[in-house]
Amino acid sequence: MEKWLKIPDFVRFLIIGCLNAGISYIIYAIAVFMLGETHYQLCVALQWILSSFISYLNQKFFVFCTRGKYIEEYLKCCTTWAISYLLNVIILEIFVRFIIQNVYIAQFISLFLVSISTYVLFKFFAFKKD
Repeated sequence: MEKWLKIPDFVRFLIIGCLNAGISYIIYAIAVFMLGETHYQLCVALQWILSSFISYLNQKFFVFCTRGKYIEEYLKCCTTWAISYLLNVIILEIFVRFIIQNVYIAQFISLFLVSISTYVLFKFFAFKKD
C-alpha cells in the first residue's frame, strides 16, 4: 500500500477511474442489451445508480485515502455524481442525436469527458482535505 500512496492522486484517479468506468460501461451495455437501444437514457440512469457505491469506496480508500467522514463524503459524492450524471446525459444526447448516433460509442466518449470534471469535483469538494 505504501508504494500505491506514493503515486500522485491524479494518476491513482485515472487507474481507479478506468476500473470504475469499465464497471459502469459494462452495466450500461448489459442494460442496453436487455432493455433495447431506444431506452439508452434509462440505461445510463441504471448505470449511475448501480456503480455509485463501488465508485465511492474506490475513491475514498484508493484515490484520496481519507479517513472518517463517511456520511459527509458520501453525500458530497452524491452531489458530484448528480452533476456528473447531468453532464453525462446531456453529452450523450448531443452525441446520439447530432454527432455519432451510436449509443455505445457515444457513451464511451461521454464517460471520458465527464471523468475530467468528476476528478476536479472529488478532489476539491467531496474528498477535500481540511
